[in-house]
Amino acid sequence: MVRKVIIFAPTLLFVALVGLFASRLNKDPSALPSVLLDTPVAPFSLDALPGRDRPLSSDVLRGQLSLVNVFGSWCVACREEHEFLMTLKAQGDVPIHGINWRERSPADGIRWLEKHGDPYDHVGQDPDSRVAIALGVTGAPETFVIDAAGIIRYRHAGVLTPAIWASALKPLIDHLRHSESPLS
Repeated sequence: MVRKVIIFAPTLLFVALVGLFASRLNKDPSALPSVLLDTPVAPFSLDALPGRDRPLSSDVLRGQLSLVNVFGSWCVACREEHEFLMTLKAQGDVPIHGINWRERSPADGIRWLEKHGDPYDHVGQDPDSRVAIALGVTGAPETFVIDAAGIIRYRHAGVLTPAIWASALKPLIDHLRHSESPLS
C-alpha cells in the first residue's frame, strides 16, 4: 500500500499543480486584491502643490462620490491615461482628485499638470508615500472609487482606459449613486 502511494504521489502532485495553474489562467493579472476595499479612507491631509489652493484631505473625500488618482510626472503609464482623465473631467460625471506621488520636487508635478492639463479638483503631494502606503498603492497609476461616506469601493491598478471605465468603474459609480439616493 505504501509503495503504491509513493509511486502515485508524483502523479497526484503534478495533477494538483496543473489544476492550480489552470485555475489562474482566467484571472486578470492587473486585478490586485485590496484588503482596504469597503473600509473607510484613513484620515490624512496632504499639502497642495505650491501655488495651488486645492489641498487634498480625507475630509474632501466625504460627502460626494469621487475618484482618487495616484500619479507622478515620472510615470510613463500616467501620461498614457492622462488624456482619458481630461475627458472624464470635461464630462463632469464624477470629481477626480489627485495624489502627486514621490516627486523629486513639487515643481515637477506643477510643470507636468501645466503641460498636460489638470483634471483634478484637489491635488495633494505625497513625497514620502505616507498616504500611498495607507491606501495600499503598489505603483502608479492607481485609481480608487471612494463613496460619499469616504469608503473605498474599488481599486484599479494600472492605466485607466475607456474600456475599463465602461466595464467596471462607470457601472459601479452608477450603482453607488443609485444606492446612496434618498429614494432607494
